[in-house]
Amino acid sequence: MAVYTQVSPQDITPLLQSLQLGELHELTAIKGGIENTNYFLTTSTGQYVLTLFERLRFDQLPFYLYLMKHLAKKGIPVPEPMTNEDGKVVFTLKDKPTAVVTRLQGQSVLVPELIHCEQVGSALAKMHLTALDFKLFQPNFRSLEWWNQTTPQVLAYVNADQSKLLNSELAFQNHLANLSSYRALPQGPVHADLFKDNVMFEDRKLTGFFDFYFAGVDTWLFDIAVCLNDWCTEPSSGAWNIKLCQAFLKAYQAVRPLTRQERSLINPLLRSAAFRFWLSRLWDFYLPRKASLLQPHDPSHFERILNQRILNPLPI
Repeated sequence: MAVYTQVSPQDITPLLQSLQLGELHELTAIKGGIENTNYFLTTSTGQYVLTLFERLRFDQLPFYLYLMKHLAKKGIPVPEPMTNEDGKVVFTLKDKPTAVVTRLQGQSVLVPELIHCEQVGSALAKMHLTALDFKLFQPNFRSLEWWNQTTPQVLAYVNADQSKLLNSELAFQNHLANLSSYRALPQGPVHADLFKDNVMFEDRKLTGFFDFYFAGVDTWLFDIAVCLNDWCTEPSSGAWNIKLCQAFLKAYQAVRPLTRQERSLINPLLRSAAFRFWLSRLWDFYLPRKASLLQPHDPSHFERILNQRILNPLPI
C-alpha cells in the first residue's frame, strides 16, 4: 500500500487484456501500509485492486490468493482474485509478482462500536471454519522463527528497558511454543493481520476482510488475539475496552466456542500478538525500505499494548 514501483496505464494494458477486465478508466496509487505497491483500478467491467508484491516471492503467493478465492467462493466476504483463462492468479508486472482482486465496497471504521466488534468476531469464526478444507499449506512467516531472527536486528536501535522487554518476551514466547497445551490449540489458515483498516463496513454492516498477505496456517487463537489487541483496546493507553472484548468474544463463540486450551492460553497469545506487531514495527521503522508514499507505523503503540497485556491480563 506504499508505492515502491511506479505503474503507468500503458504498463497494465496487457494484464487487463489477459484477465478480460475491459478498458482502463482510472489508475490511482493507494497510500498507507508498508508491504506492497497497491493501486485502485477502475475499468469498464468494475473496480479492482492491483498489487505488486515487493517482498513476497512468486512461490509464496498461491497460498494467499487461492485461500481468498476459496473463501470467496464459499460466501465469506473477501476480495476475489482474478484469473486468466488458464486459472492463473499470479502474474508479472515490472518484474514483480502481481495480482488483481475485486475491490470491496465501504470503508474502514477506526473507532469501532459494539456492533462492529460483534460482526468481526462472527465473521472471523466463520472464516476459520470455512478454511478448514483448504488444501494448500503455508506457515505464518511472521511467527516464532521470524521473531527469533529479527529481535537481534532491532536491539541496536532501542534503549535498555526496551531491549530487556524484547529479550524477556522472546524467551517467554519460546517457552510457550514448547508447551503441550499450546501444541494442542486448534489451528488452520488464519488472516494474522485483521486490523481495523483491513475490514470494510457500509451502513454499519460488514462488507469484507482484505489484505491477506500475512496469512498462514497458525492457531486460531493467535488470529483472535490480533483482533482483540486492535479492535478492543483504548488507542492512547493500550488498556482494554472490556465491553468491546466481550462483544467480540461472544459473537465469535456463538459460531465456534473456544476450547479449554484456548481459554487457558488466551492471555499468553495476546502477548504473542502484541510482541509480533511491536517487533515488526520496530523493524519497519528503523530498517525501512524506500517508497514514494511510505508511512511507517509508530512502534511505541504495541510496546504499550505488550506492557498492558503483561500487567493486566484479560479476565476470561
